[in-house]
Amino acid sequence: MVKLSLNKSFRKLSKIVFAVLALSLFSCGKHQTQMDGDFDFGVWMTADAKRSNDDYTKEFKKYKDGGIDEVLINTNTDPKLLARLVPIAKKEGLKVHAWIMAMNRPNDSVALKHPDWYQVSKEGKSCFDNRPYVDYYQWLCPTKKESREHVLGLVEGLAKVEGIESVHLDYIRFPDIFLPISLLPKYNLVQDIELPQFDFCYCDACVSKFEKEHHKNPKNSHNTSIDMEWKNFRLNAVKAVVDDAYKIAHKHHVKLTAAVFPYPEMADHMVRQRWDKWNIDEVYPMIYHSFYDEEIDWVGYATKQGVTDLEGKQTKINTGIYIPGLKSDAELKEAILLAKKNGAKGVSFFDGNALSDNNLKTIKAVKASL
Repeated sequence: MVKLSLNKSFRKLSKIVFAVLALSLFSCGKHQTQMDGDFDFGVWMTADAKRSNDDYTKEFKKYKDGGIDEVLINTNTDPKLLARLVPIAKKEGLKVHAWIMAMNRPNDSVALKHPDWYQVSKEGKSCFDNRPYVDYYQWLCPTKKESREHVLGLVEGLAKVEGIESVHLDYIRFPDIFLPISLLPKYNLVQDIELPQFDFCYCDACVSKFEKEHHKNPKNSHNTSIDMEWKNFRLNAVKAVVDDAYKIAHKHHVKLTAAVFPYPEMADHMVRQRWDKWNIDEVYPMIYHSFYDEEIDWVGYATKQGVTDLEGKQTKINTGIYIPGLKSDAELKEAILLAKKNGAKGVSFFDGNALSDNNLKTIKAVKASL
């Protein structure tokens, strides 16, 4: 009788354990499905205050009908224009991110009154009047107190706008020490080594702070390209701006996001940007494969690199796709699926003007298939 009783108890316990396991597996499966369904589609766009609200309503409706979930809007850091556009976009069912050119501030009327705020090259030339590569490269120093506070003040102005999802940092880095390979012929350049005219920042604020911390002057280094303390100093200068911006954004109950170079090691090498070490909610790596003479599968490779480097962190990845670099809508579909397969939580397209009606049909169809 005792043995029979034990067998009945064991069978009863087994049924309970099986039920718990089944429920657990069902819950996990349900959670995974929810996660799989939470894949966002975004687009970068630039606003113009001269355009009418009706024009923007049509544009936002076109995006929403084409499967787009969010717009990252460059208003040239104008909070009033942003505040005007947010309710229009939200009425059409779109989330809005406030896109800001951070350290690169072309035609910034306030900054231009302060020539000492600008980054200085290893050659001793300032971005104020000697701009690397293109005329709109007017980079502010992330170390100098006044210039960094100016940028953070602009971040706060956007963060206060009601209804936005995030302040979205762009150009949150140094000027390109190495250009993407496909752009080099445009500038008739060979960049096999770090060239002094593209190596920043050697302003008095950066040099003096570095000397105080490391007891040496980077200007006297026999090879700054292998001076890791000097490299890390600049990586950390950018990180400090991002981390302060994160505090500001969260103080106003919005996220901090950023457009970044394809994956952390590459960003580190090309533009002194190590985004896997930042305090930030989401990043939008610009995985523009055509800039690097890569095939479409590189979108998956670079996405996976970033996802792997962020393992264990809360930061999420939205893969940036360059529409003019695609050969067909079949490649557009492949790029989206590669991003999702390799761990991105969404994709964003550059830019709104480049999206054709066929592109939007493809995006909508892919979204429906996920």
